[in-house]
Amino acid sequence: MIALVGVSAILVWLYMSLDGRHDHTKSNTVVSIPRGANIDKIVRTLQEDGIIDNALAVKIYLKLSSRTELIKAGDYRFKSPISAMEVLKELETGGTEHKSITIIEGWNRFDIADAMVKAPSLKLTNQASAMALLANVSLIKDLDPSAKNLEGYLFPSTYYLQEDTSAKDLVAQMVAKFKSVYAKEIAFKARLAKLTPHQTVTMASVVETESKLKEERPMVSSVIYNRIAKNMNLSMDSTVVYASKLAGKWKGDGKVYKSDLALKSPYNTRLYKGLPPGPVANPGLESLLAAVEPAKTNYIYYVRDPERADGKHDFFATAQGFELGVQKLRKWEAEQRKAGLR
Repeated sequence: MIALVGVSAILVWLYMSLDGRHDHTKSNTVVSIPRGANIDKIVRTLQEDGIIDNALAVKIYLKLSSRTELIKAGDYRFKSPISAMEVLKELETGGTEHKSITIIEGWNRFDIADAMVKAPSLKLTNQASAMALLANVSLIKDLDPSAKNLEGYLFPSTYYLQEDTSAKDLVAQMVAKFKSVYAKEIAFKARLAKLTPHQTVTMASVVETESKLKEERPMVSSVIYNRIAKNMNLSMDSTVVYASKLAGKWKGDGKVYKSDLALKSPYNTRLYKGLPPGPVANPGLESLLAAVEPAKTNYIYYVRDPERADGKHDFFATAQGFELGVQKLRKWEAEQRKAGLR
């Protein structure tokens, strides 16, 4: 009888805690439930905002009812007064779905700025307004005090835009994501390779823009190391393209022109030896790893394999081998033009 009375008392307390309405001051405030947030954090946030007044009762109910998987991410506005059960019902129904923006591996800050302008919720009027935010080097001053902008430090990923996410917030998220990945996966290996963060990211950005295939990135990285060791120009087209974009001369048709090759820019590795002065794109994890752990090869050349449509390259250790690879590619291109395919 005592146990029965005790259980009954608990059930009555649970019912009153969950079903009783109470006032709160957040009815005009957006409450965001991010993807992947755990139940303890969600309930704690709701209690801190005053939207529920008994977190323990809510957690007990969710545990007993096995309803935690039904709670959906999104933006919510909770009426006042409201009961805990009404709050949970809204969380199961779903709020305003978060929009998202995906930053592609190899995008540069110009690409990212354009994508940000196309996201209505960020309220950016033009590319220049986005570019100004992407020049906020205070976000990476601790990691790269020599940086002139955030190129290379905007980590490629999908970012969810909540109702109150500003463009400034988004940029901070991208940099924070980079710092997290770098600290966990790259920093120690970069120190072993005797590379600064700036050198690591710059090299990784070239690797990213020169190679489409994951398995080739360590080999492309080895070509960069080998060319630098031999005091050879990198002569990599992606750096020329970036120089052209900086100069406002890039035609955007995918072709590198003689005028691009002649640009007097330190990013033009056809003319200037060594790495470019800074990143030319924003690399993903695989390219960052390739920068600090290159393959052990004697390759100093590569050229696209025309027999493959996936961007595969053939690699060469000699100029003679490279010339044969170039001839093979040129022959294929001529055949494509003759067939009207190019």
